Amino acid sequence: MPQHFPRIGIIGKIGDPGIGGILTELYRYLLDHGYQVIVDADSATLLNDTEVRSLALSEIAAHCDLLIAMGGDGTFLTAARAVADFETPLLGVNLGRLGFLTDISPEQLTKRLEQILAGQYISEERRTLVATIYRDERIFHRQTAVNEVVVHRWLTPSMVEIITRIDGVYLNTQRSDGLIIATPTGSTAYALSAGGPILHPALNALVLVPLNPHTLSNRPIVVDDQVEIEIRFSQSTQINAQVTCDHLEIPDVLTGDKIVIKTAPKPIKILHPQDHDFFNILRSKLNWSGG
Repeated sequence: MPQHFPRIGIIGKIGDPGIGGILTELYRYLLDHGYQVIVDADSATLLNDTEVRSLALSEIAAHCDLLIAMGGDGTFLTAARAVADFETPLLGVNLGRLGFLTDISPEQLTKRLEQILAGQYISEERRTLVATIYRDERIFHRQTAVNEVVVHRWLTPSMVEIITRIDGVYLNTQRSDGLIIATPTGSTAYALSAGGPILHPALNALVLVPLNPHTLSNRPIVVDDQVEIEIRFSQSTQINAQVTCDHLEIPDVLTGDKIVIKTAPKPIKILHPQDHDFFNILRSKLNWSGG
């Protein structure tokens, strides 16, 4: 029988006390079933195998047909950024509580993996963001985000004054602790805790959520995901600000910098078991009534 994913990469959550055993179980299972296995270099140190093939996380996506992330949503986001420029699908194994992105438990691993590797899965595309910081009209920094890009005050008690434009058209000027620009994937993360709406993953949309705005009428707004979002600061004096892409920090943003946020040209692909149910995950994670 032909293999759907002959080359499989693995990334594990380093520091998790239970990762070694389940990582070894997965690694051996794949080898025993004839798959070529490539392990993230950091995760490979947890395997008692001197012949394990390992690569840096930045290189793995180009050499595998499927990348399995073992940990939680944070590990999955790290893996997702690694495959952002490729078409390598992702599969998440959750080592803690049920995650929004990692929906296979260690107890179900063998059964679910057998089904997915046989081609029995749901494939879902998720859009990511690219944040580019311009300084003196030159690119100062560029970073990919799966969940959100956050522009916020840093090491200062003062609010930041943010000017936002959508496709070059002025939206507003706000005084706040910052602004979250989230994908549908990120709408259930930081944006949700800041009062933003939940967006279904299939929507082609972004949500802009102010952080503790000075004016309470400044509310979240949902826009099409093909727009270009431009953010500048209106302060005349230098401020301390920071841009965060998921959990990656870009400090030392200056008053004169311009931040441009756009949807990445290629979506990432996530694989789920065939009985995957987004609404069931919402009920479980948010403690909604099951009816």
